Amino acid sequence: MPINSMTGFARVEGHEDSCSWTWEAKSVNGKGRDVRCRLPSGFEGLETKIRDAIAKRFFRGNISVNLTVQWLQTVTEYRINADLLDQVVSLIPEIEKRIPEIGPPRVDGLLSLRGVIEPVDDNRTPALLKELERQVLESFANALDALELMRAEEGQRLGNAIEGQVRDIQKLCKKIEKQAAAQPKAIKKRLKEQVQDLMDAVPGLPEERLAQEAAMLMTKVDVREEIDRLNSHIDSSWALIKEDGAIGRKFDFLCQEFNREANTLCSKSTDVELTRLGLDLKTIIDQLREQVQNIE
Repeated sequence: MPINSMTGFARVEGHEDSCSWTWEAKSVNGKGRDVRCRLPSGFEGLETKIRDAIAKRFFRGNISVNLTVQWLQTVTEYRINADLLDQVVSLIPEIEKRIPEIGPPRVDGLLSLRGVIEPVDDNRTPALLKELERQVLESFANALDALELMRAEEGQRLGNAIEGQVRDIQKLCKKIEKQAAAQPKAIKKRLKEQVQDLMDAVPGLPEERLAQEAAMLMTKVDVREEIDRLNSHIDSSWALIKEDGAIGRKFDFLCQEFNREANTLCSKSTDVELTRLGLDLKTIIDQLREQVQNIE
């Protein structure tokens, strides 16, 4: 399965005899899948179907969906929403208690509240609205197709970049392994000096204790374990790239493990060149993580 990005945008327009509409779907990075819908009055019932459709296609990303509807027929009649007006009027005594200096409500003020006066269109029959919803949802599927395509195209670019960075890490690890293999003499020399300093500082130190101290010093500068783990993480990276499904979270965790081993390697290093290679490795790992945080 190809790598998919979490970023994308799609815009799809549709129309029929009574209205035209526009879908906009925008997706950005997110830890999980978060969907936000902005739907016009009368279309709120579509939200559940919208969320279900998105859940079937996308695993991660903050996805915003916006639907705008433009009615083509001119509204010639209006009516007062009595239920809403009653609710507003019932709140007036409470408002007057909290704000005594407020003046009495005016009729024009009440009628200007959003939703109190609403248009009447007898042509919008239940059958017409049901058919309209079907068409609107059908075009929403087209918007998701476009969004999915854009995320896939961006994901391909990310995938190419990620593969290149993993190869760079692999090359650096081979150089680090080669450089570390050339250090035994320097390590032994340093260890001998440290043991001598220890013997001078603590005369008569038992040989068993001396061997323990020598082993501890040797362990502190031995980077073979870190190199083995880095190579293991490289293998895991290639496996993830080929894995089906959303790999973003797993890859982000793997980058943390890469960075942990690189930090330990640098802290253990007693060689200038090995330290330089370790710092180069950390730089590429940081670049890799920046890319990984964009994938699904």
